[in-house]
Amino acid sequence: MLTLVLLMAAAFASGILNAIAGGGAFITFTALLFAGVPPVAANASSTVALFPGQAASAWSYREDIRGVEEVSVKAFVALSLVGGLLGALLLLVTPNALFADLVPWLLLFATALFALGTFAPNATKALRLGGRGVLVAQFLISIYGGYFGGGIGFLMLAALTMFGMTNIHAMNGLRILLATLMNAAAVAAFVAAGAVSWPETLAMAAAAVAGGFAGAIGAKRVKPKVLKSLVVAIGTVLTLYFFVKG
Repeated sequence: MLTLVLLMAAAFASGILNAIAGGGAFITFTALLFAGVPPVAANASSTVALFPGQAASAWSYREDIRGVEEVSVKAFVALSLVGGLLGALLLLVTPNALFADLVPWLLLFATALFALGTFAPNATKALRLGGRGVLVAQFLISIYGGYFGGGIGFLMLAALTMFGMTNIHAMNGLRILLATLMNAAAVAAFVAAGAVSWPETLAMAAAAVAGGFAGAIGAKRVKPKVLKSLVVAIGTVLTLYFFVKG
């Protein structure tokens, strides 16, 4: 019972982080690992638990998404669904032992991406992507998103910036929508494969939605960069822990 309460607390915190700054998966994934859920099931369960909150956030950005004219939203949607499904299927055929060995490296990669997006957001402005290039980038990001997902928000914002988009509200809305869709495809695959640990996931999903509402209320009161710095610190500590402990 205590474990379930702690998992719900982790999901609530993740919902808040995702609503304000992103990076909530760092908390839910590692909380499930510490609760004894096998790595592949922990990743699948974390994705499913956070999905409802993401969908709610995407809906709140619907007007901003409708205003996107620089890229084909339909093409991005299709690529995100296909890529997310491919990434999820790749995860499902990865043995737990192999995925456990990959966890420290995935956390390191995701933390580095998140840190770059937080402390050096202009790092990608010197690079440029064409129309086809940004679609290829989104497809590759979607595969990674379906497989693990850490840092996909920054990856998508970086790709859109390199393509030349400048409206941050439209970019934010688009990246939340695309993250929701790639995770929707992953959720379908995880549920169909029976990879989800349901008792933990259902309780965490409710807590994550509540956290998302709380985050939306507090979004204007807390500086996003403060929370992003906290996410980077958490990711760094967890990365070091898993490298040391295995």
